[in-house]
Formats: sequence, structure tokens, C-alpha cells
Amino acid sequence: MKGLLKIVSCSIFVLLMSCKKETEMPKVIYENPSKTAVQPKMDTTKIVVADLPVQMQGTNVLLFPVGDLNVAERNSKGGYDSSSAVNKQSFKISNYSENEITGYLRNVKFQQIGTDSIKTLTDKPVLIQSVTYLKTIADKTKQQILVYMLADMDTNKDNALDTNDIQSLYLSDISGTHFTKVSADFQEVIDWNVIESKCRLYFRTIEDANKNGAFDKNDIVHYHFIDLSGKDWKVSDYNLN
Repeated sequence: MKGLLKIVSCSIFVLLMSCKKETEMPKVIYENPSKTAVQPKMDTTKIVVADLPVQMQGTNVLLFPVGDLNVAERNSKGGYDSSSAVNKQSFKISNYSENEITGYLRNVKFQQIGTDSIKTLTDKPVLIQSVTYLKTIADKTKQQILVYMLADMDTNKDNALDTNDIQSLYLSDISGTHFTKVSADFQEVIDWNVIESKCRLYFRTIEDANKNGAFDKNDIVHYHFIDLSGKDWKVSDYNLN
């Protein structure tokens, strides 16, 4: 019995240590300071599928979330069992709530209602975690804007683009054009919100000031806003110190 307890205790210790190592993975690795950005390569081994389209309220554009298929759910004959609830679930790559799409998306495609042409958001590798339609701004200014939280650089140089990399903030119009990065490279976006009365999007970022590869209390928080009443989406800084 004591031997069994020792084995269980050792297993728990190893598991906790592995979890600790995983959580301590640095977001940034500065092996080559001459490089200001690391562009990941497209993974051509993945099977890419699109979810059924989403139409944001009051718009005339269909959005098709695009992501990687869970190939582990393929059956032994190399096909897919349409009668399996598990296999059906594996085809779902995004979730939709009011004015927001979430998931782990590799791209988004757009189609204007009444046309046959489909536009792709970007030809660069990205991992999109959320796409939010600013309906309140559209109601106020008639500008239909999408906000994206995504990873666009392999900042920890593990040859994968995932949630362990720095999250950036992008904007585009409702049709996917003017896809623009508004946060600085190597600064992690903490959060963002919209103040409707001022037609502004406010967001905070944190900079790894001491270059230790992690974001902690010794780093610098930056404060920004964007005037959404115009079309240039200029980022302005403000100071609360």
C-alpha cells in the first residue's frame, strides 16, 4: 500500500512539474535580436475547413470562419462517419454569439450578399481567437468595423503559432478589407473596449521591458485609443501616470 502511495505521489509531482513548466513557457525568445518579427510558415499538413456562414446584424456580408479539422476523428478507412456525433463535433471550428465569433481560426472569408465572389482576410499565417463586430459604432457612425484578437508571429520560436505567442489587435471593415494591425509588435494586448459616446476604441498593451521573455510586474503597460469616427484608425497614446 505504501509503495502504491509513493507511485501515486510521484506521478502527481511529475504532472504538477510538467504543468508548471508549460505555464512558465516564455511568450518571447530573443535568440536573434536582429529580427524584429518572426513570421511562421503555413502548415500544409493540416486539413482546412470552413464553418457555415455568419451574418452580423444589420450587415450585408457573410463571414466564413476557417480553421483546422480535427483529423483524429477520421475513421479507420480514412473517411468520416456521418452518423457519429463525435465526428460531427470535430467539424465545428468556431462559436458564434451576438456580434462575436470565437475559436482558433486560421482565416476568415467574406462574401457580399448578392455576389458570388469570396474574399480571404489574409494570406499570412495567423491564429484568430475572436472576431467582434462593433454594432454600436455602426449604429452611430455607419462605419461597420471588425476587431480581431490574434497571434501573427511565432514570438516564442517553438515553430508553432498558438496561444503561447503574443496576442495582437487588428481592425478591418465588415468586408475584410483594410485589415490593419493597431498594436505594436512584441507587445501583448491585455484588453480592449469601446466607448460609444466618444467613438473610441481603448486598449492596453504590456511591453517586456526587461527582456526576460515573460510579462510581469517589472514590465511597462501602455495605454492607447483609436478614433473610430474616421477611416484612418490612427493609434494615439495616453498617460495615466
